[in-house]
Amino acid sequence: MDKLVAIDIGGTFTDIVIYDGKIKIRKIFTGNNPETLVDSLIKEFLDFKILHATTLATNAILTRQGLPRVAMITTKGFKDVIEIGRQNRPKLYDLFFEKPRPLVEEEMRFEVNERIDSRGKILAHLDHNELNEVLKRIKSKEVQVIAVCLLNSYVNPEHERTIASEARKSFEYVSASYEVANEPREYERTSTTVINALLMPILSKYLARFKQVYVMSSAGGLVDKHEAIQRPVQLIESGPAAGVIASAELARILGIKNVISLDMGGTTAKASSILDNTISITSEYEVAGEVHHGRIIKGSGYPLRFPFIDLAEVSTGGGSIIWKDKEEALRVGPISAGSYPGPACYRLGGQNPTITDANLLLGRISDEISGYKLDKAASIKVLSKLGDPYRISRDALSIANLELARAIRLVTIERGYDPIDFHLFAFGGAGPQHACFVGEEIGIRKIVIPPMPGLFSSFGLLLCDEKYELRGRPKDNLEESFEELEKELEHKLGKVDYFERYADMKYKRQGWEIIVKIPSPCSEKEAYELFEEIHMKNYGFKLEEKIEIVTIRVFAVIKKRLKVEDLIEYSIAGHEVKKRLVYLDDLQEIPVYPRAFPMGTEIEGPAIIEEYSSSTFIPKNWKARIIELGCILLER
Repeated sequence: MDKLVAIDIGGTFTDIVIYDGKIKIRKIFTGNNPETLVDSLIKEFLDFKILHATTLATNAILTRQGLPRVAMITTKGFKDVIEIGRQNRPKLYDLFFEKPRPLVEEEMRFEVNERIDSRGKILAHLDHNELNEVLKRIKSKEVQVIAVCLLNSYVNPEHERTIASEARKSFEYVSASYEVANEPREYERTSTTVINALLMPILSKYLARFKQVYVMSSAGGLVDKHEAIQRPVQLIESGPAAGVIASAELARILGIKNVISLDMGGTTAKASSILDNTISITSEYEVAGEVHHGRIIKGSGYPLRFPFIDLAEVSTGGGSIIWKDKEEALRVGPISAGSYPGPACYRLGGQNPTITDANLLLGRISDEISGYKLDKAASIKVLSKLGDPYRISRDALSIANLELARAIRLVTIERGYDPIDFHLFAFGGAGPQHACFVGEEIGIRKIVIPPMPGLFSSFGLLLCDEKYELRGRPKDNLEESFEELEKELEHKLGKVDYFERYADMKYKRQGWEIIVKIPSPCSEKEAYELFEEIHMKNYGFKLEEKIEIVTIRVFAVIKKRLKVEDLIEYSIAGHEVKKRLVYLDDLQEIPVYPRAFPMGTEIEGPAIIEEYSSSTFIPKNWKARIIELGCILLER
C-alpha cells in the first residue's frame, strides 16, 4: 500500500492529510514563503507519494513575477492577435481604460510564411530556410521559452508540428497550440498557448524538487509530473477542484443527487453546483482578470481554453478585512489579511479587523482553532476602531453572508436551477460558521457539514483519479472520432480504466458552446438530443437551427482514488459539553459540543459543534442530526 500525503496550499493555511493506513490531519500557516514550506514538507514526507494542489500557476500570472521572456512564432500577418484580442470592454464608459498588457512583447513576436485554410488545406507551404532564420534570431535574444500558434493549426497541425520539432532542438521549453488548445478562436488559442509556455519553466523548476508527485488539475483529476510540466495551464484553479470532487463523492455515498459545494477558507470562498451527481465543466476561463461579486469581467484578463470545474469565487474568507469607505459604509474584502500577518487575533502583527476576528468576538469560534491560540482582546481592539465591536462584527458577518449567497446564486439561479432543490455542502475553515445564515439567505433548507471540514479540499485529493484530456475536431462519424482520441490516449498512457466523453456544441450562428457529456456509444442524433435537452434546461428554449459539434474531448481516467468509507474513522468517545457566551441578539450562554456523537444524535440550536479544523454554528430554528460517516445534517 502506498503511503500518501495530500498537501493543499491556501492563501492562509496549508492543509495536510496523511494516509498510511490511518488518517492524520494538520493545518499550518502558509506564511509569506510557500516554497520554503513546501521544501520542509518534502523532506518530512520523503517516502510518501504526494498529492498536491497549488496556486503557483495562478499567482505567477497574477503577479507577473518570475515569468520568463517568451518568443512567439505565428503565421505572417497575425503577430498582433495576442494584443488586439476581442472587443470586450469591461469598463464601457471608462475613457481611460487600458487592456491587459500583452504577455509577449512586440519585438518577441515572429512571423513565418505559411498558410492553411479553415478546412485544413495547405495554401502556402512552410519555408524551412525562413524558419531557420527566425529560430536564429530568437536564439540571439537569449530566450528559453517559445510559443507556437499558427492560423488554423487546430484543423491541420502539420506546419506547427514541424516548427515545434525544429525549435525543440535548440530550446528547452516549446508550447505548441496543437498540443495545448487545438480548437477554434485564434485569440483564445494563442493566449492559452502563450500562458502555457510562460508557466513551463516555473512548474518544471518547482516540481523537480518532488520525488513522487501528482498534481490536481482544474478539470477535477490528478496529473503526473510530466503532464503538469508539459501543460501547466491546466493547473490554474488547481486548489478548489478537489473540494468539489470530495463533495460529489460524499454525496453519492449519502444518496444525495443535487449538491452545492461551498468552500470558505481564509482568503476566498468558492461555490460549485453538482446536478444529478454530475460535476459541471466549462471550457472558458480568464486568469488575472477582475472579478465583480463572483463574476469574471470578460476582457479584463487573459483567456484560457481548457476544461475547468465550473466555479464561482468571491473574495470572502476568514481573513477578509472589515473596513469603512469614504461614506462610512461598512465593507468586507476584497483585500485579505492572508497568512501573514493575518487576522489580529492570530497575534502575528495584524492591525486590521477580519471575519475571523468578528466570529471570535461573537463567540462562534473558540479561542483555539487548529492548535493555535487566538487573542480576543486583539480582535476587540481592532474592531473598536470602526465602532461598537459587537455591532460591527454582526453587520460584517451579514455582509459576508450576502456575498457567499451571491456566489451560490451564480452557480444555481443564473444556471437555471432552484437552490431549494439542493443540499449545501459547507466546508473550509470558515464555511460551517456561515452555512446556516447563507442557507436562510438563499432558501436552502438542508446543509451537510462533512468530516474534517477545514481540510476537506485536501482530503478530496485522496479521492481523485488520474485524469488526462485530449481534444480534437469531430469527423463524419462521431463514434469513430471519439474512438480515435481514446486510442491515442491509451497509446500514450498505457492502461486506462475508463474514458469520459464530452462535446462542445452550439446552434449554428451562436457565438458560444455548451459542454455536453456524451455516453458511449453515442450517435450524432443522440448527441443533438442531449444538447437540446441541456439547452432547454439552462435557457428555457430551443431553436429551429442546425446543431454543430465544434470540439470533442476525451478524458482518460486511471483509478487511484481511495474509498471515503475506508478513510473516515469517526470517533464516538465520551465527550464533555461546555457552555460559552455567544452574541445572538444579545449575549447568551449556549452549549458547545465536541464532534463525537453516535449516529442519529440530534441537537437543537442555538448550539456550537467544535472540532480541530472548524466550528459549526447552529442558530435558533435550526437543528443538527448526525448521519452516515459522522456527517452533520443541518435542517431548518
